[in-house]
Amino acid sequence: MTRLSVNINKVATIRNARGENNPDLVHFALVCENAGADGITVHPRPDERHIRRSDVPKLKKAIATELNIEGYPTEDFIALVRDVHPTQVTLVPDAPDQLTSNHGWDVAANEAFLRDTIARFQADGIRVSVFVDPDPEQVLNARRVGADRVELYTKSYADNYCADREKAIAPFVEAAEAAREAGLGLNAGHDLSLENLAYFHERIPWTDEVSIGHAIICDALYTGIEKAIALYQECLEDN
Repeated sequence: MTRLSVNINKVATIRNARGENNPDLVHFALVCENAGADGITVHPRPDERHIRRSDVPKLKKAIATELNIEGYPTEDFIALVRDVHPTQVTLVPDAPDQLTSNHGWDVAANEAFLRDTIARFQADGIRVSVFVDPDPEQVLNARRVGADRVELYTKSYADNYCADREKAIAPFVEAAEAAREAGLGLNAGHDLSLENLAYFHERIPWTDEVSIGHAIICDALYTGIEKAIALYQECLEDN
């Protein structure tokens, strides 16, 4: 079964635009859970342009499903995660001012740093996923530094899906098979949508989790979040 984690960064962006607490981020997360989401994902960036660090413990206390915290592992990020103790932390190689994630780790080039960071989280019983491009070498390197899972960066799949979906999915199948053979859990995320998610799941049904934010919130503007979550869960049904 592939689990759907809803990234609520965009909801926090709307809230922050007025400087008040509308929409209420915790309430929205609970609505997502009640609608069938299997988890909630947040990415507290240093400038707090969407998720604020103060949001994270409130969400952890309120939700019943898995909390996944994404981010670059600065010391203050590490301290936040270890204090909140989510089910999963996803390590991304984002610069502080980066608009959105746009590449995976060069794991070998950051081996010592990642190995030490992963061990710190795992010592607290937190599952660690490493954000990588669809490259079997990066997947295997993530296994070597001790990651529990990898999250495949799926933008290239989404960008090329309409032109040639078989060609677009091919490197992801190869990377996913490498993860399975190495005993790594498998996550995926970035620009997955109602247009391309079902085929991704059809070809890589052993994916443990997809994290979707921008697309699902955009769809919710038209259909409501409950209907949007139901449509995404339909894409993840086993055939």
